[in-house]
Parts: sequence; C-alpha cells; structure tokens
Amino acid sequence: MKIQVKTNKQSGFTLIELMVVVVILAVLAGFVVPKLMDRPDEARLVKAKQDIQSISSALQLYKLDNYQFPSTDQGLEALVTKPDGDPEPKNWKPLLDNLPSDPWGNPYLYVSPGEHGDFDLYTLGADGVDGGEGVNATIGNWKK
Repeated sequence: MKIQVKTNKQSGFTLIELMVVVVILAVLAGFVVPKLMDRPDEARLVKAKQDIQSISSALQLYKLDNYQFPSTDQGLEALVTKPDGDPEPKNWKPLLDNLPSDPWGNPYLYVSPGEHGDFDLYTLGADGVDGGEGVNATIGNWKK
C-alpha cells in the first residue's frame, strides 16, 4: 500500500502584489476625485441658468395674458398667486406651482423694468454678492 502525502499549496496574492494594486488605485483616485469634486458647483450653475430660463418663460406668458410684466413690488410671487396693486392683472392665472430657490437656497431676484431689458431676473451666486466669478458670479437673464 502506497501512502500519498498531500502538500498544501497555498494560492493567492503576495503582499507586494497587493501593495502594487493599492498604489495603482491611489494614483487613479488622485486623478479622478478632483474632477468629480468640481461637478457639484458646475451642476449648481446649470440649475440656476435653467431656473432663470423657466421663470423668464413664465414671465413672458404672464405678459401675454396680462399685457405687462408684474411690477417689482408684485414680484415673482405674481406667477404663483394673484397679485394685489398696480398693475392689476386682467387675465391672471397661476403659471408656476411654486417659486424655486436658487441652488444656494436664496430667492431669485426680480426687477421690472430692469437695467438690461423689460425685467431683470437673477441670482447673486454662492457668495450672495453682486459680481464675482464661477459659483460666486451673478447669473441673470441678460447673460446667455
């Protein structure tokens, strides 16, 4: 009778192989993570521009129905609830379910007549100060 001895051969990764993989992942993360971190600011800028475009369209419809834009005192709320005061809307109807806030949680600003046209609709950006660049820039309906 022949006795066979089984040798227990272990398979797997060596410590050096694992360290090489970890280093490669760290290098890749060093390139990818900074690019992904800039995306939230970019998304906020795009959202602000889209909101301004939507609200501007609703204001244009308001003018078609009522022959003029709401006054600065009546504000953007005139798109949601019937405004009081002059100019009295002749054919008022709600054009928005609610007024969106800008991506930084502030209300959009509205002036009629505006410096740049029939009305100015804008947000002051992340810092809440007029002017600036990037996420701190003033974004308005006059800036395409």
